[in-house]
Amino acid sequence: MKGLSKIKALLIDLSGTIHIDNEAIPGAVQAVQLLREHKIPFQFVTNTTKESQIRLCHRLNKLGFDVTSQEIYSSLSAAKRLIVSQELRPMLLLEEEALEDFQDVSTDNPNAVVIGLAPSKFNYNTLTEAFNLVLGGASLIAIHKARYFRTSAGLALGPGGFVTGLEYSTGEKAVVVGKPEKEFFRSALEHLKGRNVSLNSLRLEDTLMIGDDVKDDINGAQEAGLKGALVKTGKYSDGDEEKVAQPPDLVFDSFPKLIEEYLSSNS
Repeated sequence: MKGLSKIKALLIDLSGTIHIDNEAIPGAVQAVQLLREHKIPFQFVTNTTKESQIRLCHRLNKLGFDVTSQEIYSSLSAAKRLIVSQELRPMLLLEEEALEDFQDVSTDNPNAVVIGLAPSKFNYNTLTEAFNLVLGGASLIAIHKARYFRTSAGLALGPGGFVTGLEYSTGEKAVVVGKPEKEFFRSALEHLKGRNVSLNSLRLEDTLMIGDDVKDDINGAQEAGLKGALVKTGKYSDGDEEKVAQPPDLVFDSFPKLIEEYLSSNS
């Protein structure tokens, strides 16, 4: 397919693209293995905030994916880097399984509110506490603002609505660190380069972001200077590629179909 032959490296979304909850997308495990066999550089990128990077890696391994934690670049990683660089003491609206990534972060006398996907924390009292902290001058940081995501039971609310609610009530705009922010994609690419020195001269436009969210995955990557390929799995709904001002560079039925075409174009 036109354009695929110029791609030198891949950024690959996780939830909805290679798996949904605890079930791999059919053919995805084999597709990742093919990338390894053909020595194609890739980095998994995810906005998942419900579990730590180590737990996520273990879960993917149980699904059959041969993945190391270094191959995963998450919005939690980006948030942790921001917290450390600005010496913040956050109120962390995260589930217990995700807090493992912040064990060395001080949360005493909070001067920031950091929000991820935390269903158990999205209640009136906790959100009111966060609201008052922001009114008192604390920074409002959204690990991401996803509207929804796909589970085995169907679509589920993401943290975006709760972040937007705090923005509305406090009058403050949240700093977003995950997808679709330009810096997230560029940082993920730098992480990949750090694992593969042969990619030092890799250009943004020679990198393909693969995902199921036309806005956060695809448009976000395109705004950052990468190419974007939408897959029709996960949260994809019919016609998503036609609902945005900037259409995806490529559209495929699934991640395995894309990898099959990509390897064929580069053979």
